[in-house]
Amino acid sequence: MGGQFLNATGAQRLEHESKISDFTMRGTHPMRIVTLLLAGAAACGRAAPSALPTPASQPAALPAVSTAAMDAHLKYLADDLLEGRAPATRGGELAAKYVAAQFEALGLEPAGPDGSYFQPVALVGMMPHPSLAWGKPGAARPLAYREDFVAWAERPESHIVADGDVVFVGYGVQAAEWRWDDYKDVDVRGKVLLMLVNDPGLQDSTIFNGRALTYYGRWTYKLEEAARRGALGAILVHTTESATYGWDVVRGSWSVEQFKLDRPAAQSIAFAGWVTHDAAQAALAQAGLSLDSLTRAAARREFRPVITGLHVSVDVTSGLRRVHAANVVARLAGSDPALAPQAVVFSAHWDHKGIGPAVNGDSIYNGAEDNASGVAAMLAIAQAAAQLRPRPRRTLLFVATTAEESGLLGSEAYVREPLIPLAQTAAVINLDVANVRGATRDIDALGVDRSTIGPMFEAAARSESLVVVHEPDVRGSFYRSDHFPFAKAGVPAVSIEPGLDFVGKPTAWGREQADLYNRMRYHQPSDEYRATFTYQGMAQEARVALRLAVAIANAPSMPEWLPRSEFHRPTGPSSQ
Repeated sequence: MGGQFLNATGAQRLEHESKISDFTMRGTHPMRIVTLLLAGAAACGRAAPSALPTPASQPAALPAVSTAAMDAHLKYLADDLLEGRAPATRGGELAAKYVAAQFEALGLEPAGPDGSYFQPVALVGMMPHPSLAWGKPGAARPLAYREDFVAWAERPESHIVADGDVVFVGYGVQAAEWRWDDYKDVDVRGKVLLMLVNDPGLQDSTIFNGRALTYYGRWTYKLEEAARRGALGAILVHTTESATYGWDVVRGSWSVEQFKLDRPAAQSIAFAGWVTHDAAQAALAQAGLSLDSLTRAAARREFRPVITGLHVSVDVTSGLRRVHAANVVARLAGSDPALAPQAVVFSAHWDHKGIGPAVNGDSIYNGAEDNASGVAAMLAIAQAAAQLRPRPRRTLLFVATTAEESGLLGSEAYVREPLIPLAQTAAVINLDVANVRGATRDIDALGVDRSTIGPMFEAAARSESLVVVHEPDVRGSFYRSDHFPFAKAGVPAVSIEPGLDFVGKPTAWGREQADLYNRMRYHQPSDEYRATFTYQGMAQEARVALRLAVAIANAPSMPEWLPRSEFHRPTGPSSQ
């Protein structure tokens, strides 16, 4: 179990990590690294091809995907030795070096700008130490950090003090396509915005996409909109239903070191935070307001911002450090000279939350399922892809991203400085939280209904005797992983999702297990490697993903967003 290896405070962690300023392996015994890397490479030994039914543009036989290699990769990446794989830490470096060594062992070409397997990503790390008090002027009450609130600086500054009046802005959404405007041209410059998480569709299935989350429901959008309007800060009201995860996830995710890309600052608010429903309700009651009544009002188009009469004072001291992390990048060159400059990208993030608040004595957030599993799947795909004969016509590019847990920063950095021009990037196939529970009869992929990738995905699934069952995206997962920055930039993208109909299990078992993971292990120290993991389902996902990549790579033209997609652009990337 994790937690016995190291139980560091934030200050101890910063002291330890400040010694690591570049992408090296200082402080690690070289023989240990060699042993680990050789063990990992051995686990990736070549397996015999297995003949499978294939549609047009697929190879006659798909090389086998090694479940033993998947287990070896996941077991190592989720080990306490890696201390939760936070970016710019010893454990994070071990993870990235491990992935690079696997790519090299498979014979994949390095794709980094300097000829290595690394694409540098400059980050600013900020360890928050906040205080917050609010109430009627002259009667402010302090909240308990982690119990009632979390807060962090949105600017890379060591000390931020923010005092402002609180304005309730409902869901904080302005969406012309939905004929929705929570702001109604009210000037909120210099104000602290109190807002609900999710969409108005959470309360009314006839508006937005009902309970299927749009990007407007994501907290990231709400902070972006607050910044565009010149707000001082933003406070999100948490409920498990609206956030789709419990307060433990909030407390664990935002009380550890936060990262941002180290680049010239864009317009931003000074701070952001979350408060519990009870804390918000108590403060509003002090002002003679009801949170429940305000929430109901926020579900109506005629809603207008409410001046609450509350005042908030926030003080955030942050331990700052400028650090270097890296995406790990490798490629399998395409076989067609005309199409090889174009690429199909596989993405999976290698990072997790590192060391954080202890839960039951365990302070290491190992991230076994999130996302050691996705990296294990990608490495298994890379192993099989390296054996394809003939090679796909377009290049396959493998990108193991950093700092996904800090806001998709590795993929954002890639999109800003792509190794292959985005106009030449055919598609992105993302792997995040792969199936470790067994074989299924079905499979899904976020985004398959948004682009012309859909029919190719269905064909790939049929080749594995799987049915595509598309679930409503109530968690807004499409907007929460590394394919999303590519999608925003115009590249058709999907993210593979495990099926829910498990072979040999009751009908409801798969959904129950997914819900259990989201409630009990997501972003918790309990997301650890378990001997009960089984890899038949992950192998299914890997084979479908590889079949899909080959189909896209061999197609005469690149996929396109469908006109109904919010990412559709009339003058998108060309096929040539």
